Order: sequence, then structure tokens, then C-alpha cells
Amino acid sequence: MIMSKRDRLSGNEAIATAMRQINPDVFAMFPITPSTEIPQYFAQYVADGKVDTEFICVESEHSSLSACIGAEAAGCRAISATSSAGLAYMSEVLYVAASCRLPIVLAVACRALTGPININHDYSDSMSVRDSGFIQIYAENNQEAYDNYLQAHRIGETPDVRLPVMICEDGFITSHALENIELEDDDAVKAFVGEYKPENYLLKHENPLAVGPYGTSPFYMEARVAQAEAMKNAKRAILDVAADFEKTFGRKYGFFEEYKMEDAERALVIMGSSAGTAKAAVDELRENGEKVGLIKIRVFRPFPGEELAEALKNCKAVAVMDKSEGFSSMGGPLFAETASACVNLENIPKMIDIVYGLGGRDFTVDHTKRVFARLEKIVKTGETGPVYSHFGQRDLREEVQ
Repeated sequence: MIMSKRDRLSGNEAIATAMRQINPDVFAMFPITPSTEIPQYFAQYVADGKVDTEFICVESEHSSLSACIGAEAAGCRAISATSSAGLAYMSEVLYVAASCRLPIVLAVACRALTGPININHDYSDSMSVRDSGFIQIYAENNQEAYDNYLQAHRIGETPDVRLPVMICEDGFITSHALENIELEDDDAVKAFVGEYKPENYLLKHENPLAVGPYGTSPFYMEARVAQAEAMKNAKRAILDVAADFEKTFGRKYGFFEEYKMEDAERALVIMGSSAGTAKAAVDELRENGEKVGLIKIRVFRPFPGEELAEALKNCKAVAVMDKSEGFSSMGGPLFAETASACVNLENIPKMIDIVYGLGGRDFTVDHTKRVFARLEKIVKTGETGPVYSHFGQRDLREEVQ
């Protein structure tokens, strides 16, 4: 086992540290709160000679990812970072990067989308581009943000995957809060991640190729199907890289974390830093003999549907916690995926969707207990009540009990 060292870092500095250790070929950046610190830290590494990365300051987020596409297509390992409206502004180029099968790694400090203007955390930015073709991996805390980034390049660069990867942390909650984390030795990280060795690239004179060609009708669907198959392959790659990460550094990861789910009758499905709050509520309720648990989603794309359904199959009632609004009148994106995953279970648990925490609205241990109390009522009565509701807003409606 390789020895790690303890340090106190924000999520942004932890991700920037992982970037420094990997030493990518190109970092194309444009600042936006709360991800701006990532390129700021990295710019200092460049100035101090700690990396030999080509650090490019461009005029927009659209341009930053465009520059990454050019670099990656030319055979370079390319990265960037963004948030919120910046991610929305590069939306067009996200689809280009994924369809060109370029394993760029993009760090996202997730933040509410405009409007109204809000700089605090929810997942409305990353969820708005969930079907762009990027692999999406989410962190609960700073340690996970660092560890996820160390695994990202190997996942995306897997030969039968070759897809871009979005490493998501919670804006301000994770990105700016200081936590004690374990950092790995620089040489150990370099050995784990390895060198980028693309099979084909623009500057390879043996077999010139085009990147981003016009996809006419006879070819477009085949390209999309190949991309969809690559996303399926990413499930295996994520687990393979996680297994090697555990063997090398000792920390274990999967598609999601099951917390006290062994005999849980009531469960939450939740993402990111809110899971830490919810775990505290689970612990307190468990002390009172209540059979409750939670599943913290780590990998949202590819969505681990079969595995999640297996983990939920013995539950009687499930609350899916969406930190983004789907504007579908049916709930948020995490609920849509979870409900779809469970549709063919022999005994489908009663399932509700709760949209919460938008724009940085607080979510507390007491709030979590109230959600579990609602699930208890559902188990007793067999009636879900409103399947889709909001939690924590201030208006004249009474909270669904």
C-alpha cells in the first residue's frame, strides 16, 4: 500500500492538486464562480514551474472547451473547469467533444443556473447537460472530489470508451470549504494515471483523419449508436479503474454508496454533500430502531440502473431527492432515472420525488427526518400522496406530510 499524506484543502484546491500531479498537456480556461479558483491555483503551478502544461486563457467558456477539443484531437491530454452559466454557454461544444470521442476531463463546481441570478449550489447546471454524452461523476466531499479526478482520465481514455468526463463537486459547499484529506505521492499518481497514448490523432502522419465531420443520414445514427455503446462500456471501465484505485491507494468506490441499506425498509436516493447530512439523520433514526438507509449516487452517467434497482428491491418506500428542477411536472432528473430503473422490479417500492435545496437552500438533519417520517406514513397507509413535491420553499402551501 502506498503511503498518503494528510493536508487541509478546499475542493477546488484538491482538484487543482490532482491536475498538477497529472500534469496535462493543455489547460484552456475561462473564469466563473465558484470554479475560478481551480485555474487560479493551476496558473500558480505554471508560474512556479511545477507543470509544463500549455495554459490558455480564452475569451469564453465556449472557447475554452473548443480549445480542449482541438488539443485532444491533436493527441494531447486536455482539461478545463467551469460552473453554472459557463457550462450552459459551452453546451454546444459539450456535444461536439462527446461525439468526437475525445476524453477531455472537465471539472464542474455545480451551481444554480440563471435565472434569477444565483451563485449558490444545486445541480441545475450539470443536470441540464446530462445527455450531452459526458460521463458524470459526483463527489460528497473534498476527498471524493480529489479521488474522482485521479480516476477520470483513465476512465475516459479507456480504448472502448473514449468519452469526455465531467467531475462534479458542490459549489461553495465542497469547492470552497476546507477539509482534511489524504493526498497521494506525485509519482504514485503519475504511475496510476499513466501517459495518454491515443491510437489515432490529427498529427499522426501514418493515417490522417478528420475530426468532427458532417454526419449525413447514412452515417449519423451509426455514430450515435457507437457513442451509446461506449457509454455502456464506461460502466465496466469505472469499476475496473476503481478496483485498481482501491488496490493502489486503499479507498473504495463504485457506482454508488449504500449506507445502512442491509435491512432498510425506507430509503433515500441522494447525491453530493447532502448525503453527509442525511447520513447523520439515518444514524439517529437507527439508534431509535428505525430501519432506514440511503443510497448516494456517485455515477450519474452512465446511470447504474440495474445495480440501483437491485439495491432498492427490498425497500417498501423510497424518496428520491432532486437538487434540480426538471420542469416536467413529474419531478426531477434523478427521480426519472431511478423510477425508470425500478419499473420492472417484481415488487416496486412506493416512490416519491422531492425537489429540494435549489439555489443553496438549506437542507438539515431535521429536514431529512421529516422526509423519513413521510415515508413511514406511506408504508403504513400504502398511499404515496403527491408523487412530486418541493421541500423547503416559502409560500402558502403546506409541506406535504
